[in-house]
Amino acid sequence: MTKNYLAGAALSALLFATPTLAQSAPVDQAELVALLKAQAEEIAALRARLDKIETGHAAAPAASAPQQQAAAPRQTTRASDDAVANSFAPQLAAADLADQSVAQARALQNVSNVTTEWRGGLPIFRSADGKFLFKMRGRMINHVSTTFGSDYDARNITTTGARALRIGIEGAVGPHFFYQFENDFADNTSDVGTMFVGWRDDIGSLSYDVRFGNMFNDRSFEGSGGSDAPPFLERNVVATSIIPQRGFYGIALMPRLFWKTGHASVTLSGDAVDASQPINDSRTILARAHWNPFKTARSLVHLGIWGFDEELSSRGTGALTRNTVIGGRFNGNLRVQTGTLTGGTGTTGYGAEVGGYAGPFWVMGEAGKRVARLNAGRPDFETTAWSVSTGFFITGDLPPYNPRLGTFAQPRVLRPVFDGGPGAIELLARYESIEFSGIPNATEGTAATLGANWYLDSIIRFQLNLIHWNTDNRAGSFTGKDSGQTVSAGFGITF
Repeated sequence: MTKNYLAGAALSALLFATPTLAQSAPVDQAELVALLKAQAEEIAALRARLDKIETGHAAAPAASAPQQQAAAPRQTTRASDDAVANSFAPQLAAADLADQSVAQARALQNVSNVTTEWRGGLPIFRSADGKFLFKMRGRMINHVSTTFGSDYDARNITTTGARALRIGIEGAVGPHFFYQFENDFADNTSDVGTMFVGWRDDIGSLSYDVRFGNMFNDRSFEGSGGSDAPPFLERNVVATSIIPQRGFYGIALMPRLFWKTGHASVTLSGDAVDASQPINDSRTILARAHWNPFKTARSLVHLGIWGFDEELSSRGTGALTRNTVIGGRFNGNLRVQTGTLTGGTGTTGYGAEVGGYAGPFWVMGEAGKRVARLNAGRPDFETTAWSVSTGFFITGDLPPYNPRLGTFAQPRVLRPVFDGGPGAIELLARYESIEFSGIPNATEGTAATLGANWYLDSIIRFQLNLIHWNTDNRAGSFTGKDSGQTVSAGFGITF
């Protein structure tokens, strides 16, 4: 049958070529005979080659068994890969390549004869030998918010904005070396986000990785996850205010150690990616650890601690001015403000986390304090913040907790909308408080939020937050006690 197929293919090629010859200039009969002879010789050569192959197969009939055995590991490897991912966190979508364990990386490598696999909304490209892995990554999160009830008309506005508009890549070479890069185009600006290379390995029952590059802080529960990780449209005030002056990112060296019930990390960093080479970078040392003292398939207890110490550049401005979000990110007039504050020499911050989940219900509380040191013998500028939040999946899905990193991540939706299910529906509540003290313009703010999330699948979500906020600013255009309401909604896709 294969012989006939090859002969038919050659004959078809000749037939398709014949009209072309007919449409071209008249062909000499001798040339046509020569062409047919060449075609016949090529078909004969193909038949001889096929006969040789089939003769070899006939001499070794057992060759079909290895082929079947080769196909079996591919299925088994896929199953083991899913098992590894499920044991890693049953409720999570597949982990990023850079956040996988060595076992997960090896499981992906062992998927033979598969060079492209769809996972998490995008394809993973893999070399035939499983050595090289590569995938694109992206994030689109858009918000709209409207504020009313403020004593200041300038605060009662409706605004829109892109919380994140990212495109990036990630990949691995073998089970140990990995890399990641992302660029964010939100607010019509181009900013380098994540950009690092790393190495991972096992030490007995422990595992570790070491990263170098521009990296996101591992600091506080909500502050350690990406913009798509928190269940609310904006991170809580602990994550946004108890933070180094350089912000969420810094070019850093970060070793991390993982064990069965937790992890610990240490970060030594300078400033984030910038073009300020004529001056010294600030220096930040940051550490965080989390522990799950109790963990089952459907319940878990989370404990965490973290802290940092930052030395501001002696040649910098020492600016410590803070304008912290309290009632939604996209109302620029709605902030807890310190007014202009300069002359900082360094900051020290620390915090604690406690929470967990039982089935579809979760609760998380965290608190922190930041002390900013001022020059000229002035008293320290202090920031105190705390937050308590809770949620319940009425569809029975598990909270998207990542036990490897001790933070929220993408959910694994049990019954996606695109498969005829309802998706995952989550109801939320949060109360948070922030206070700036030790400066002439001491101020404070609080916010109570009710929310709902609808996850169509593990990568697409709709969010709604109803926020009642209070501020008492002593500086800026909106001083004195003020309160009001903000309604925010958002749509997000994470690949």
